[in-house]
Amino acid sequence: MKSKYLTILFVTIFSAANFLSSSCTSCSQTNNVDTLAVDSDSIRAVIEAERIANTPLPNKQLPSVDGIEYSITVFDSVTSGNIQNLKSLYDNSCGSFTFRGNPMRNANYGGKVKGTPKEIVELWSFKTEYDGTHTSMGTWGGGTGWTGQPVYVKWSDELMDRFKKESPALTEAFGNEEIILGSLCCKVYFINFKTGEASRKPLDVINPIKGSVSLDPTLNGNLYVGHGIPKVNPMSQMAFNLFTHNQTFFSGKDPNARISWCAFDSSPIRLGQFLFWPGENGTLYKYKIDGESLTKHSTLRFHAKGDGYAGTENSLCVYKNYGYYGTNHGDVICVDLNTLTPIWHYDNHDDIDASIVCEVIDNTPYLYCGCEVDRQGDTGTCHFVKLNGLTGECLWETIIPCKKLNFGGKHFDGGLYSTPLIGKGDCEGLIFANICQRDKSSRAEFTAFNKATGEVIYRTQLKSFAWSSPVGFLNENGKQYIFAGDASGFAYLIDGKTGEIIFTKLMVGNFESSPVVVGNQLVVGSRGNTIHKFEIR
Repeated sequence: MKSKYLTILFVTIFSAANFLSSSCTSCSQTNNVDTLAVDSDSIRAVIEAERIANTPLPNKQLPSVDGIEYSITVFDSVTSGNIQNLKSLYDNSCGSFTFRGNPMRNANYGGKVKGTPKEIVELWSFKTEYDGTHTSMGTWGGGTGWTGQPVYVKWSDELMDRFKKESPALTEAFGNEEIILGSLCCKVYFINFKTGEASRKPLDVINPIKGSVSLDPTLNGNLYVGHGIPKVNPMSQMAFNLFTHNQTFFSGKDPNARISWCAFDSSPIRLGQFLFWPGENGTLYKYKIDGESLTKHSTLRFHAKGDGYAGTENSLCVYKNYGYYGTNHGDVICVDLNTLTPIWHYDNHDDIDASIVCEVIDNTPYLYCGCEVDRQGDTGTCHFVKLNGLTGECLWETIIPCKKLNFGGKHFDGGLYSTPLIGKGDCEGLIFANICQRDKSSRAEFTAFNKATGEVIYRTQLKSFAWSSPVGFLNENGKQYIFAGDASGFAYLIDGKTGEIIFTKLMVGNFESSPVVVGNQLVVGSRGNTIHKFEIR
């Protein structure tokens, strides 16, 4: 690694010297030396920053781990579990490849608008199939559910040529900008981002998909898909090769899982040479990736002492070699992903479905996490917390009374389902979340919290409960606007600083899924059988 850094430093300085000698011949020797010295210092600073970024956090358990029981099983004792490079493979990618865009799940999509936007306009809609099969969990239809975020990818010319040569699934509408999403009708769909037409034949995955599919950020062709509902057993983790359009991996039922419910709503994340994938069967899976092949390296199973095992529906949040996720029993755990050793444990009281969000300030990760009202009964409290990601220390806790909603023979938990959105621009000090059923109605409130204190800055009432995660757009002056959707199908454009609703309209049958953002546009699915592309104007 050291020789690699020295090579980078030499090449960069050599290139700078050539540039100066060819284009700045009038400069004095002193100026050349000064400029090269500055360039050398800059390169050294970059190298040091990369060294720090790739230095693993300590594998040292804190006292809070005494509150859990756990087991680690290593299936591949020959392959080291150490992650070769901790740098995010999702940074500077040509799209959004996993739920909320990156390992820290902090949704920095870079949404852009001009001036003050006034409306939300539909550009196209796409119809999925509708599956009326009655399962043990009801009829699921089509479209997308929770979390249901699409993948967006802009393929290079080289990969476009390869797809055209190798893939038997392309349609005439195949283009270099593509939307990929899993549907409740047991299919994975491919859509031309510009036109809304099918860009490939759909993949048949047998069971309904509720979660968000994930594209391998190395662009090795792997698409990762998790079953959400058992139309046909077993439910499974799956991988597909997009060049051949074939299934290349099927995990099947895990006989060692502590829970029989084997759904995989979590969107897996790749780090170095490994893929990490929590399940609702109480297991965190670590897969070794070799080319397109997945082999099980190790697993972690844990539960709080005095409580049973619990599954995970949220997506793993990652900072360096630390992974963070919550369970259906309210446990938040930090895991060293090199060894799968638990580092710390925090009890956040109740079911955690929304993914944990991380932001890093002065090399310290801070986590935002909220729970639902589920195990507490028909009424209870949502605990929205900020934790130190290195220690699990709670920096603040905002307690919000919420209630379950019961209608049509089904119950809908109160509290937090949507993944929080960290404020940007003029909303830098805020974090946003949809909090469901705080009062006696069936509505959610789009809520802005002070990131430093947890104080509620404002609440904006929506027309229904809201599981869809909000997304942000900045204008040229750094002013942030928010798109949010609710379960009744209303779309909202909200001034992030004030909470004022600028625009609202009934757009679809239901917003349950989370959007993917591209510029001033977004794509999001609806329950039923439709996928929609909107533009913020």
